[in-house]
Amino acid sequence: MSQTSRAGQYLEQVGGYRAFLPAPLPPTNPPIELDATLLACISKADLALGRLDGSVQTLPAPELFVMMYVRKEAVLSSQIEGTQSSLNDLLEAEAQVLRPGRPHDVAEVIRYVKAMKFGLERLDTLPISARLIREIHAELLSGGRGTTQQPGELRTAQNWIGPPGSTLRDASFVPPQPGQVPAALSALETFLHQEDTLPLLVKIGLAHAQFETIHPFLDGNGRIGRLLIVFLLCERNALQRPVLYISHYFRRHRQRYYDCLQAIRDEGDWEGWLLFFLTAVEEVAREATETARRIVDLREHHRAIVTEHFGRTAANGLRVLESLFSGPLVTINKVAELTGVSFPAANSLTNRMVNHGILQEITGQTRNRIFRYSDYVNLFSGPVTGVQELG
Repeated sequence: MSQTSRAGQYLEQVGGYRAFLPAPLPPTNPPIELDATLLACISKADLALGRLDGSVQTLPAPELFVMMYVRKEAVLSSQIEGTQSSLNDLLEAEAQVLRPGRPHDVAEVIRYVKAMKFGLERLDTLPISARLIREIHAELLSGGRGTTQQPGELRTAQNWIGPPGSTLRDASFVPPQPGQVPAALSALETFLHQEDTLPLLVKIGLAHAQFETIHPFLDGNGRIGRLLIVFLLCERNALQRPVLYISHYFRRHRQRYYDCLQAIRDEGDWEGWLLFFLTAVEEVAREATETARRIVDLREHHRAIVTEHFGRTAANGLRVLESLFSGPLVTINKVAELTGVSFPAANSLTNRMVNHGILQEITGQTRNRIFRYSDYVNLFSGPVTGVQELG
């Protein structure tokens, strides 16, 4: 006995549980209804994305700033899966700052950053495909607890989604059987590359939901599915750089995110999911655009301070300042390396940047000190309100 919706059907399995087999995209019975509400959401999201892309392109040396957007997405996407590490934890780990009490799961966030960078580089030679998704998954789970979850390999066992302690019989959702996964993923790949008249954001929204329904891996499905959104935007040139931290909205509205995905499977409610997804894109794109504006203001403010107050060391001060936008934690040795001056001269320059409020010493030590460009980091790590925390 089965239960069928627009999105697919639940099939009874030996063992007394039901697994969901998704129908190929796009929905056809009936097709997606692009009513006035959805069309308005598409228009707003497209406009917000365009403004974001334009604002980032106008940044001086935009590649300097991209890594902070990537780091923020990595932190938030990983937090949805239960990690506790913050953006500051990630930055300190990257800078090899040894701090007692830092969450051990920061290594998972670092792997997420590496997976995103890897995937974006591979897009130059390989289109988004089942092969690329598997390669990115291998990169994401290439260490720690992920090594036991078949990195880069489609699952050969049945998985399920539910609260801790749940079983297949009482799970919130059971994805398709392992033997059905390759065909389902292949059908998704076909959908991504076929010519149609669907608006790009609708196509990406459908693809993300379908990937989460297929759940093709033992672990990492949520993170890979959210990476897929950014990769598709970049591959289709809706964004020149990966500056949309979509997980910010998904994390803030976590339960609604899950409910909308489940409503697709149970009721075939693709339109409800698309409204949620398009609203997420619009809101996050607007926030990221505002962040870009604040980056410009902050950069100009601190460049003015250095130019006005640093005298003969202004050129070196500006060189250090520019480097902080890609790596906002720095040591005296790093300053010396960047400027080509002696350690005492680098120490003097760093202290001057501290005295003028550009850098902040964060270790409280007299030796091996670490300095942070806190005003810049705070643009990306402000408090997130209204978030449902994981149990």
